[in-house]
Amino acid sequence: MKHLALKYRSLSRIRAAVCLGILILAVGLTSACGKTSGAGLIVAGSTSVQPFAEVLAEEYMIQHPDAFIDVEGGGSSAGIVATQSGIADIGMSSRDLKGEEKSLWNVEIARDGLAVIINPGNPIQNLTLDQVRDIYTAKVTGWSQLGGSKSKIHVITREEGSGTRGSFESLVMGKDRITPRALVQDSNGATRQLVADDINSIGFISLGLVDDTVKALELGGVPATRENVINGSYGLSRPFLFIARSNPVGQSKQFIDFTLSEEGQKILATEGLVPSAGGVGK
Repeated sequence: MKHLALKYRSLSRIRAAVCLGILILAVGLTSACGKTSGAGLIVAGSTSVQPFAEVLAEEYMIQHPDAFIDVEGGGSSAGIVATQSGIADIGMSSRDLKGEEKSLWNVEIARDGLAVIINPGNPIQNLTLDQVRDIYTAKVTGWSQLGGSKSKIHVITREEGSGTRGSFESLVMGKDRITPRALVQDSNGATRQLVADDINSIGFISLGLVDDTVKALELGGVPATRENVINGSYGLSRPFLFIARSNPVGQSKQFIDFTLSEEGQKILATEGLVPSAGGVGK
């Protein structure tokens, strides 16, 4: 970890991170935010993909001591815009590209399950997709309506533009809207922490980020496991994408090739993701 920490001290990295932060807040650019030649490789976007990209980047930098890789979050949409604008060399998305975004070069680096999580102290073990949808539309507001305690359900969601939220809306909500009363969080980590601290809460995060501080619900009697994502019995799965403005070259290509290599895919599998066939979308 010392090696990785040293890489983050470059002034050009700080400048790039500030520019990316401006982009995330305003989804816009100023002329001052161009990428500098000494900035190294900037990977930005989905907070679901981020922790896995950080593990890959750390290993890659160990093997390539002269490499600079800075992995930033901000959400799938922010990462896509950062890539389109040239701030990020590689974008990260946890949803499929849409509209004009499809003109970007992209590759699936892995697949991930989407876990609906509650506090381990909550006795509920299994819900149907319809019940989850009813919670998120506020048709169901108390755990007692689902066989649980006489407590109000505290609904937690992700922010607009999040790939995790986009996947949840597509896979669970359909045409229904998430209740505006839901508490909005800006990352998988924040959602997990809030659910871990609140016995009456419910949220959704990357299956690969589920740990013993939260409980992943069975959906329709099917456990939320990597194996069930692979065999198709667990229906909530989504792609993890790396994207670029055009066909990657240089260090970008080398890092993506490493990610898609047997070694890179083994790292992702060890971290709980489903290895990808590595099909390029553009």
